Amino acid sequence: MKIWNNHVSIQVRSFLITASLTLGALSSSPLLADTGGACHFHGNKPAVEATVLTCAEIHKERLIKKGKIDASWEAIKHDSIQQVEAKRGKKEWQVTSKDASANDKAKETLYMFFSLPGNFLAANFTGN
Repeated sequence: MKIWNNHVSIQVRSFLITASLTLGALSSSPLLADTGGACHFHGNKPAVEATVLTCAEIHKERLIKKGKIDASWEAIKHDSIQQVEAKRGKKEWQVTSKDASANDKAKETLYMFFSLPGNFLAANFTGN
């Protein structure tokens, strides 16, 4: 009887391990699909404007935390979003925000660039 119990417990353990691995893989698959986790996307399908704007807010907060841009940008909302010509004839998303109260007029407009699928590329105050 003891051999049978050990055999059953091995089968149960094997089943539980398999079930746990399967559930883990299934629950993480939406993160790996087209949507990408934390604004990281795969493929060439252009993102919708709402997705790019959400990613722009996330990356703006990241830039503030890293000290790359002033904390005053946190309250500033985007002014525009458009697809622009990039190098080599490719298109990318450009999200523009303006801080009319900026002391340094050279830093009055923040430009954020994203690939068409929505990946963050760069941010600057020149638009280039």
